[in-house]
Amino acid sequence: MTTLTAQPQAEFEAARSAMIASQLRTSGVNEPWVLAAMAALPREDFVPEAMRGAAYIDRAIPLGGGRALAAPLVHARMLAEAVPTPADRALLIGEPAGYLAALLRPLVGSLDTLTPAEANTASPTGLYSLIVIDGAIEQLPDAIAALLAEGGRLATGTVTRGVTRLAIGRKVAGEVALLPLAELGVPVLSEFAAPKRWQF
Repeated sequence: MTTLTAQPQAEFEAARSAMIASQLRTSGVNEPWVLAAMAALPREDFVPEAMRGAAYIDRAIPLGGGRALAAPLVHARMLAEAVPTPADRALLIGEPAGYLAALLRPLVGSLDTLTPAEANTASPTGLYSLIVIDGAIEQLPDAIAALLAEGGRLATGTVTRGVTRLAIGRKVAGEVALLPLAELGVPVLSEFAAPKRWQF
């Protein structure tokens, strides 16, 4: 007999399967470990109650306070490009109890988190082999670059003239260079805006 609580759960599971098949696989995300991580995690648990029915849509979902949960493809591509491993000491700049933190935590050796507001004034307490920024940034603060170990990887979104892209970087000779990979609708983090310049 179907209960009132079992039916919505079945619908969420069906929506999660559809997300894997129609949003991720069709966009070239086929890494088994990425698909398994996203298939196992209830995305509906990370959105406001009123948005649970839309948890698996292919767009960002407003969370309130100027924050948004990125579309599933954004997080899938970010994980695939970051290639987290159990050997990584990782840092996530995003919501400590958010969806990407829950995806990333089982894939790395250790995970620390900073909110975007905290990240701009971060002071090194050790270096990280992987930093993931859950959003699009106009500039990478020196304080964040200082937290990345030599040879370490950084996965983020970038925003240039209103266009957001997924980007990956590596620290070489003390510098972090970001390589844009693909245009994606990554929610913009206002805390990482570039200083305004005079225009004539």
